[in-house]
Amino acid sequence: MKVGDEVFVAPSGVQKERIQPDDLFILDAKMQVTCRPPSEAKLDKPFKESECTPLFFNAFSMRGAGACMHTHSPNAVMATILFGDEFRISHIEMIKGIVDAETKQAHMFNDTLVVPIIDNTNFERDLTASMAEAMLKYPKTNCVLVRRHGCYVWGESWQKCKAMCECYDYLFGMAIEMKRHGVPTVTPSS
Repeated sequence: MKVGDEVFVAPSGVQKERIQPDDLFILDAKMQVTCRPPSEAKLDKPFKESECTPLFFNAFSMRGAGACMHTHSPNAVMATILFGDEFRISHIEMIKGIVDAETKQAHMFNDTLVVPIIDNTNFERDLTASMAEAMLKYPKTNCVLVRRHGCYVWGESWQKCKAMCECYDYLFGMAIEMKRHGVPTVTPSS
């Protein structure tokens, strides 16, 4: 999460639902740690900031995001298996919960939501360049899917980021079911 010029990043390898405020790193705009988590003094080994940090910074620097989330959602992973280089869906109500990153307006029910899918790597930091490339190629998106891995979602605040993350996950799940039943995920406009 970005607050002013400070970026708060969770430590790697820690159950995110158990994180406390004292567990967070504070970084500057150049990804330099300016404050280490005070709680790590209680541990046998020091914390390391999230492996995803450079990818979060893509969202902060390229899109002016206030927050970025990464999830290993089964729906996101399965969507990357069922779709090629793009996830596409239209005419599903939850599309209206996703903001168009260019216009800053909510998508409409009959819009076709398009999310790029990039290939996974052995180390998350190695996704930084391909994520940035996808963000440039798809200026309307607030999400990048990573094949057989999960997704990154960003928004102007943590609340909007979380809400969009939930909408994306719902849409990934719907698309999986639609494909299972032979229903096209994109409905031609009438």
